[in-house]
Amino acid sequence: MIITFATLMLAAGVAQGFGRFTFGVLLPQVREDLLDGSNTLAGFLATSNTFAYLIGALLVGSFSARLTPVASVRIGLFFSVTGLGLAVIAPNALALTGALILMGLGGAAIWIPSPGIAATVVPERIRGLAVGLTGSGVGVGIVFSGQLNSRITSTGGEWRDVYAIEALIGLAAIVLVFVVLRNRGGTQPSGGFGGFAVLSELEGWKPVTICYFVYGFGYLLIIAFLAARLQDDNGFAESTASRIFALAGGCTIFGGVLLGRISDRFGRRRTLMVGYPLWAVGVGLVLSGNLAAIVTGAVILGVLFGGLPSVIAAYLIDRTDSSTYGPSYAAATFVFGLAQVAAPQFGGLIADWRGSFTAVFVTSAVVMALGGVSASRLPIGS
Repeated sequence: MIITFATLMLAAGVAQGFGRFTFGVLLPQVREDLLDGSNTLAGFLATSNTFAYLIGALLVGSFSARLTPVASVRIGLFFSVTGLGLAVIAPNALALTGALILMGLGGAAIWIPSPGIAATVVPERIRGLAVGLTGSGVGVGIVFSGQLNSRITSTGGEWRDVYAIEALIGLAAIVLVFVVLRNRGGTQPSGGFGGFAVLSELEGWKPVTICYFVYGFGYLLIIAFLAARLQDDNGFAESTASRIFALAGGCTIFGGVLLGRISDRFGRRRTLMVGYPLWAVGVGLVLSGNLAAIVTGAVILGVLFGGLPSVIAAYLIDRTDSSTYGPSYAAATFVFGLAQVAAPQFGGLIADWRGSFTAVFVTSAVVMALGGVSASRLPIGS
């Protein structure tokens, strides 16, 4: 069981920590190297990654009847690692966009089935913990990318070197997934286009899907621009901004485990009702400009960043079985992906218009606070 979780954590780290969130760490360097300093263009590149994740979620839901969860993870890793390799040699913004698209497609194919795979190897009473533990691999990936970038830039390296090392780790993940993970049963019954036919049959599917949408929009406004905010608005050195970003990522490691276990004990609904408004508190601390408050806010945001989606996934696992989890979670992830497509472009445009990231961060706080209202509509006792 331990090696299974370690493999799933590594795959999740490649899918999300490397394939999605490394770009946020590298954004200031990429922006100056390939994008002529444009935040709007940076937002477009981030959007290409999240749009690909959106399409990937749609494909995973639609083809759930043809692919086993393990097969989906394997295919996703090939896409993600290919994208990481292409990023290393990308000569221009167009090529880097193609790399980010591959990473987005791979990320969806890896992450969507992973919580379900994890839930099959533990007792029902600790499903939230199992999902959180799997998701902690994302936090490990974020911490690693932040620290790696700090070390490489301090020694005269460049952003491409970060992607090169991550691609090598991704190759190791491919080997492990083929050796360790085994298919359990055959493919699943069809969930209809994108899995929505299955999702719409679940109790509380509307409020939980809204929660996931809100999370996708609100979190990415922070994660995509946190390093840039700290450097541009607060005047922090790149190394300091990278360390704070890595701190948030480090807390993600524990966030999924912590909130997952809390939701096992006190319920998914209550955990989400508290978690969403708490995000707004964390954003307020980051906006304060005080270093101690920023660090505290980064800790809160990191815990919630890792914890909220784990609780949502656990909620869906509670209400599905092995034949309905995949398509239902894929459908919810598609809606989540819609929010992610809008968020980076919105954030980049607002940042260029206002000349800072303050309005972007305030929007995140307001949207996430409203997520608590949707969570309150989940079935009592869930």
